[in-house]
Amino acid sequence: MASPTINAASQAGIAETNRSRIMRHLYRNGVSSRAQIATALGLTPAAITKITAQLIEAHAIEETGDLDGKKNRRSIGLALDTAHFHVIGVKFARSLVQIGVFDLTGNQSSLTTLPYVSNDTIGETIATVHSTIEQLLHEDPTIVAIGMAVPGPYLRNNGHTAVVSSMQGWRAINFIDEFANSFTVPVFIEQDARAGVLANSLFDPNSNGEPNLAYYLVGEGVGLGVIDHGRIINGALGTATEIGHVSIDVNGKPCDCGNIGCLECYCSTPAIHQMLIDNGTIVNGADSMSHTEACRALFALAHHGDEAALAMIRTIGTYIGYGCLIIFNTFNPHTIVIGDIVSEAGQPLLDEIKRTVRQRAIPEIYESTTIRLTTMPTDATVLGAAAVAINYLLDHPSDFFSFN
Repeated sequence: MASPTINAASQAGIAETNRSRIMRHLYRNGVSSRAQIATALGLTPAAITKITAQLIEAHAIEETGDLDGKKNRRSIGLALDTAHFHVIGVKFARSLVQIGVFDLTGNQSSLTTLPYVSNDTIGETIATVHSTIEQLLHEDPTIVAIGMAVPGPYLRNNGHTAVVSSMQGWRAINFIDEFANSFTVPVFIEQDARAGVLANSLFDPNSNGEPNLAYYLVGEGVGLGVIDHGRIINGALGTATEIGHVSIDVNGKPCDCGNIGCLECYCSTPAIHQMLIDNGTIVNGADSMSHTEACRALFALAHHGDEAALAMIRTIGTYIGYGCLIIFNTFNPHTIVIGDIVSEAGQPLLDEIKRTVRQRAIPEIYESTTIRLTTMPTDATVLGAAAVAINYLLDHPSDFFSFN
């Protein structure tokens, strides 16, 4: 016979699951009646009435007024007040750190880009992140959580990034110790590409609800986030899907991770920047630019038809295509979304990626897989950081609201 304590814990777990399901339904579908929610979730009208009453009392959802019901009956609409609750998203990307404030639908109310980060200024940057967040919390009492997106491979249980190519100083930062208990609202930390796939799943209408989705981050690092049958792939230590450190050339360039010929060595913004410096003729003054500035200068030249710039973008696209082949054969997603700074190269990049994949992929997999550039803001990892916090709120409402 089960003990009363076990029964109570089980009932509490079921109640929390159903609260989360209702909040997610309203998040995805907007204003709905109790009857519509009951039908969609397979719950009884009595259960819906009880749970929605708790959610209304806790100010997690609200009534919106009359709706037209079946047989001309009037019913009352319910909605999640997505504009009332705000979250902070923080993107850590080696030399680039951004802090944004968003509502629950991903609408941005502010974005702060911190000064360029070098190995020598990481400590100063961390202090600025603390002070900026404190100021935002003071100014906006509707902020309920903070999400952070950090470079991978991120060891989620001990708080460290194991490798940060081109800026190893970040390895000394323990993100959990530094931030987890530093503020008056909870903090959630995730690897950057996994944050990106969450952002695509939550906010991009072209990906919304896609159960087999890959977000291929090509920026200061190269990463991958995968949702497989509705669940994010993490791995034992949280370092799964680290495509940037898969070798594409066993005799190639040495990588900071200890491997040879890693994908990240050929198509990340630091790698592209170094290609431009070594070339010396495509982008004038590339050696005095940041990684992002140099890449955007290259993309602008290609956009205006510069043949040397287009040739370099085709080379980059070939390497990114190799990564897509690895994603095809390892995870078999329905859709691969390519995002972050390098995706700004646009259609010429995508054309070369698809050409490379088409030549080398198993035909059935190629024909059934969509490869596209992100349709969200190109540098969307800060939005992904916000998505990490939003996703936790929707999954664990009792951590944010009081229920009787």
